[in-house]
Amino acid sequence: MSSQTPLKGLRVTELQAIGPVPFAGMLLRELGADVTVINAPGNSNLGLPVKPEFDLFAAGKSAIELDLKTETGLALLHKQLADTDVLLEGFRSGVMERLNLSPNALQQRHPSLIIGRLSGFGESGPLASRAGHDINYLALSGVLHAIGNEQSPVVPLNLIGDFGGGAMHLLVGVLAKLVERSLSGSGGVVTTSILAGTIGLTPMLYSLLADKQWQTDRLNNLLDGGAPFYCVYKTLDERFIAVGALEPKFFKQLLVLTQLEDTINVDKQYKRSTWPDIRNHLSKRFAERNRDEWANDAQTLDCCVTPVLDIYEASEYSHNKANNWYTATPFAQPKAVIQFSS
Repeated sequence: MSSQTPLKGLRVTELQAIGPVPFAGMLLRELGADVTVINAPGNSNLGLPVKPEFDLFAAGKSAIELDLKTETGLALLHKQLADTDVLLEGFRSGVMERLNLSPNALQQRHPSLIIGRLSGFGESGPLASRAGHDINYLALSGVLHAIGNEQSPVVPLNLIGDFGGGAMHLLVGVLAKLVERSLSGSGGVVTTSILAGTIGLTPMLYSLLADKQWQTDRLNNLLDGGAPFYCVYKTLDERFIAVGALEPKFFKQLLVLTQLEDTINVDKQYKRSTWPDIRNHLSKRFAERNRDEWANDAQTLDCCVTPVLDIYEASEYSHNKANNWYTATPFAQPKAVIQFSS
């Protein structure tokens, strides 16, 4: 294994924001970059509304306070950017321009700088300057409507829009620009938004929709909990087991696990008319035993059945610990989960 992370020596400046931008900065730092956060005066929150010692987004980053509404603050920022490879910002559309920090102005002064811009609703359109949060972007992308039960959509935390959509697309763009700069020597601008990034996660759904394999009714599709072999069941101890037996070979092993081989016809797995009956049998069977009893038995079969763990249990789960994905000091927290070999 290499002792060097691939971005060692890269210098990143992160303008204070919440959510996806500090998360992107955190990942760049985990990849080896030196990250400095520019905070507004009197505000030391680097990305999470928690006490500084618990802010995982801030770990390993440096921080300075600058008032970017003053000439002195702007001068100090430009001094910082003269020694910076990547600038990350997550303001609403137009804010950087009002601070005289437009991409054109920054590129003229710092030609090798890569500018990563992440807004909420995008750079243009009637919502460009509006405030929003993950739930709003999910709503406008069509994703929120697809998640939940028959009665109502269910909010899936802010992992899809903020982090999966916004931060990850921003990072892909920044890393691509770094590769380009290594060839051309020139920096450039990467622009995306949380809404655009969320839409960018949905090509599979549109492919299924075009092929008439997806319906807009919730809990009526293969991957939204509608299929009885890809959903969650409550167990005797009021906990839950996750079933992901999509392929027939895994579905057959699921029936072995639940001792329903003689009750459910494995050949009719994908016949929708059988789904209510399959769900009824599986629901009754899983309710007969505790979650961990099912989970232990499932380890002996390739049936895609796992316990639904809470976040505390996940940090103590044997497989996760065996892979060293968490650290217990100073408190349970995820570690860098990407490894590099020389």
